[in-house]
Amino acid sequence: MNPDPQPATEPTDPPLDAPAPACVMCFNASDPSGAGGLAGDVATVAAMGAHTLPVVTTIVMRDTAEVFDQHVLDPDIVAEQARTILEDVTVSGFKVGFLGSAETVSVVAEVLSDYSEVPLVAYLPGLSWLDEDQQQPYLEAFRELILPATEVLVGSHKTLMDFLLPDWDSERPASPRELAVAAGEHGTRYVLVTGVMLASKGTEQFIDNVLASPQGALTGEKFERFDATFVGSGDTLAAALASLLAAGSELQAAVGEALAFLDQSLDAGFRPGMGNIVPDRFFWAMPPGEEEGADETATDDIPAVEDDPKSKGAPRRVH
Repeated sequence: MNPDPQPATEPTDPPLDAPAPACVMCFNASDPSGAGGLAGDVATVAAMGAHTLPVVTTIVMRDTAEVFDQHVLDPDIVAEQARTILEDVTVSGFKVGFLGSAETVSVVAEVLSDYSEVPLVAYLPGLSWLDEDQQQPYLEAFRELILPATEVLVGSHKTLMDFLLPDWDSERPASPRELAVAAGEHGTRYVLVTGVMLASKGTEQFIDNVLASPQGALTGEKFERFDATFVGSGDTLAAALASLLAAGSELQAAVGEALAFLDQSLDAGFRPGMGNIVPDRFFWAMPPGEEEGADETATDDIPAVEDDPKSKGAPRRVH
C-alpha cells in the first residue's frame, strides 16, 4: 500500500530582511600601501559594521614609508562617481580624506551641499610632501568649502595649528578649544585634535587626544610617548568616527569608541614592508593564540595618532 502523500504546506511569508548597515561615503585617495586612503577606509568602515561607498579622488604614489607623487583625477569624474551611487543608495555619513586638488575640493563640496543633514567627518593629513604651489590652494579651498559642512574635523595638533592658526605667535601652543574656535569661525562644530603635548612627568612624556568645541574640551584620552613609526592612523580614526555617527551614535560616545578601535588596531599593527607600521582593522577577527606571530615592534604598546608619513618618533599608548 502506498503511503499517504505528504500534506501540502501552507505558504509562509518570506522572512523580514535584516536592517541594512549604515552606508558611509568616503572621498579619499587610492593608496597602494593599504595603510590609509580608500583601502584603509573600506577596511575600517567594514570593521565598524557599516558599508563603504568609496569615491576615488586621486591616485597617490607611495610606499609604507613616504609619499612620492600623485595623479589627480578629473574633478568631474570624482563628482560623477559620487552622484551616480547617491541616486541609488541612501547615505548615512560622509568621510572626507585627501582630495588631491583645489578643483576636486570644489566639486566634492558641491556634492556635500545637497546632503547638509548627513554628518561629515573631515580628516586633514599632513601635506608636507606636496609642492607649495599645490598645497596652499588646496588648503584654502578646504578651509573655505569643506569646513562649513564639517561636523568633526580630525587632525594632529601640529597640522591643525598650521592650518587653522598660521599666524599664531604665542610661545605656548594653541589649546584644542582655541583650535575649535578657529574652526568654528568657518562653520565646523567640533575638532578632534590628536598628539597634544602635555607636561613631562620625570622621564615620561605624555600627549592627549581631545574632542573640543568652541566652548571647551569635551572628552579625550592621554597617551605616553614612545618611539614608533606608523601610517594610516588618522584615516582610521576619522573613518571609524564617521561610521559610528552614521549608525546614530552620540558624538562623545562615538569618539571614545573610535579611539578605542584605533587603540586596538595599532596594538595589532604589522609591518608589511620596510617602512612604517600599518593598522590591523580586523584585530578582533584573529583566532586566539595567533597573536604571538605578530610583529613585536607593533604590539609592545599602542601608537596614538599621527598623520604625516615623514614623521618619526610617533607617540605610542601604554596599557
